[in-house]
This record gives sequence, C-alpha cells and structure tokens, in this order.
Amino acid sequence: MTTVRTVLAMRTREGCEQRFEAEWLSAAEKIRTLDGCLHQDLVRDADDPRSYLIISDWADRERLDAFGRSEHRDLLLQVIRELRESAQRHTYQVLHSVPSQLGKSSDVEESR
Repeated sequence: MTTVRTVLAMRTREGCEQRFEAEWLSAAEKIRTLDGCLHQDLVRDADDPRSYLIISDWADRERLDAFGRSEHRDLLLQVIRELRESAQRHTYQVLHSVPSQLGKSSDVEESR
C-alpha cells in the first residue's frame, strides 16, 4: 500500500481566520483518531493570511476515500465549509520522504 498525501488549498472569508484555525484544530483532533490517518498540518500563507493549506497523510487511498465519503467527515467539516471562500483539493502518492539530519543533537552542535 502506498501512503497518500492530500493538499487542500482554502481561502477563508474575510474576518474568519481565527475561527477557521480553531475549528480546523477541533476537527483535526477527532480525525487523527481515525484508522489510516497518519499526520495533519494546517499552514498559512506568509503573504496572505486568509490562504491556508491543509496537508494530511493517510496510510492508503482506500482509507482516505472511505473518510471522504463518510457522514462523519461531513459533520466534522461542516463549520469549516461555512468559513471558507474557496477550496481546491489534490491527492498525491508519497514516493519518498527524506528526514533532516539536523534533528540529531550532535549535528545541531556541529552546525553552530
């Protein structure tokens, strides 16, 4: 099975940024308990505070698609849909991941 990553680009309605972030975090806390959900990130555009990416990794496409079709998803994300102006989703197969070596304490010390 191949890990999949979804990237959902969202733009919030003006003035809804803080509530959007809070609602996403609340939904993400529940989604993270689901079978197949590996990781989730919410990132904000450094130049446009209304533009976000929601990035999530799933164990495989089947479990991602099952979540995507579920009533559970609809309930969790209902408020987020109301706060957004637009959304576009793409799904990718993760081919390679290369962790940083700077995470090792000895490497951090050497780079100073």
